[in-house]
Amino acid sequence: MQFKDLFQKKRKYATVPSADRPSVKLPLDGGIDVPEERPRREIPEGLMNKCPQCGTIQYNKELDKNLKVCSSCDYHYRLNAVERIQMTMDDGEFTEFDSEIVSVDPLQFPDYASKYSKAMESTGMQDAVITGEGRIGGHPVVVAAMSFDFMGGSLGSVVGEKVTRAIEYAMEHQRPVIIFSTSGGARMQESILSLMQMAKTSAALSKLNERGGLYISVITDPTFGGVSASFAMLGDYIIAEPGAAFGFTGRRVIEQTIRQKLPDNFQTSEFNLKHGQVDLVAHRKDLRSMLAKLLSMHTVKEEVANGK
Repeated sequence: MQFKDLFQKKRKYATVPSADRPSVKLPLDGGIDVPEERPRREIPEGLMNKCPQCGTIQYNKELDKNLKVCSSCDYHYRLNAVERIQMTMDDGEFTEFDSEIVSVDPLQFPDYASKYSKAMESTGMQDAVITGEGRIGGHPVVVAAMSFDFMGGSLGSVVGEKVTRAIEYAMEHQRPVIIFSTSGGARMQESILSLMQMAKTSAALSKLNERGGLYISVITDPTFGGVSASFAMLGDYIIAEPGAAFGFTGRRVIEQTIRQKLPDNFQTSEFNLKHGQVDLVAHRKDLRSMLAKLLSMHTVKEEVANGK
């Protein structure tokens, strides 16, 4: 081979589609055909997931085994109410309350009825919360679990009613209450009827407290607005998952209002823990055992108080 042969121009190719076979590349300046392109392998949807924080791609089955926590960066994916209950209750066993309650669009807000129907269809839920009873670590407990994927976990009249009824049931049967909160705030389509739920749920928790009942609030990502300003902040214990965004209004609104740059970790669980807004930040793999330990501790206290 001569030295000049190393600098010969590469052949130019054109892609020619074919009706009965994959595209092939043919040289424009004559010569032999190159082999056909390999057909692309189709990856089934829902097989893998890309972590929104670190970008690691994981199989969904492995992610589920890890309680939907990224194995590379510990990012906690959001859970819906059903997933939360299955991960938390003993053997996933749970008796649901008030499953038939739905909103009747009290203010005839434009497009609310259609959006509500679409949310029910896409999530399989009647509204943004599931309430009921079961056991954690063998201890009977009343649980309310919210879902952000149902209209942003917004606090409407149905959510407020179901949470209040659950608290009243707990008082009647002397059960502890655990609420897993996630919400974008009050449901604007229900206006003042939505805002009333803040006072309603808070009043029910006040009665529970007067009777010596235990309430554990678990903050998950994200929790804002009317929920954060009511029952989410009224727990005897307030526990948050790592990295969960938690506050009243969003970062951008606050920065525009005070005209100051906020810290990068502002409104995260870790920031709120440092500033005394939560009692504990618990990794999801430790959360169930932590709840069981708190329930056990208070069960012992009750037995001692009753002379048992």
